[in-house]
Amino acid sequence: MIRAVIFDLDGTLTDTEKYYQKAWPEALRHFGYEPEPWMPLELRSLGRPFAPLQFKEWFGEDFDYDKVRAYRKKLIEEYLAPGIPLKPGAVEILTWLRGQGITVAMATANDLQRTTRYLKRIGLYEYFDELICADMVKQGKPAPDIYAHACEVLGLEPDETMAVEDSPNGVRSAAGAGCRTVMIPDLTEPDEELSKLLWARADKLTDLKDLLS
Repeated sequence: MIRAVIFDLDGTLTDTEKYYQKAWPEALRHFGYEPEPWMPLELRSLGRPFAPLQFKEWFGEDFDYDKVRAYRKKLIEEYLAPGIPLKPGAVEILTWLRGQGITVAMATANDLQRTTRYLKRIGLYEYFDELICADMVKQGKPAPDIYAHACEVLGLEPDETMAVEDSPNGVRSAAGAGCRTVMIPDLTEPDEELSKLLWARADKLTDLKDLLS
């Protein structure tokens, strides 16, 4: 029986992943790097220590990840200044889950300060029982740490939780922890290898009702 649903944030509850796809290339070019078109997709939900290593593999050992990331964060703040768009059905599914008595948590590659600020800004903060963020674990996605920690905080076995993700790195993290992993594709569909890790694939957030009924 599923007793908790753990959501990713960017690309899952908020329609913001597209801004990261724009911000990373802009930040890289600002510092004189020319990214390949496919590179930003590989960065979705990619946490430490994996992201810095990936950039060094692409651009060399002298790549200053913190400097480029700081500029990328500034760009994201500018892009989102007019508003943070929600995915269709976000409020509806969160309201439904609360009504069903199902615990609602988040496992995001963002830090706690930013996650809290964003959720309050878009009016979703009160829906969540627990926020599990990248700065609470040693290794970010695609390592299983963040979902394993979420299960510990919730006091549940992984197979008592449903993880909802939009990206390959997020799926690998959740599945690696043993959660029942549902992918709602945002920018790309799961390939054959990734599909093997999924408990289910859904088209939209409100489809979770059928999976939980």
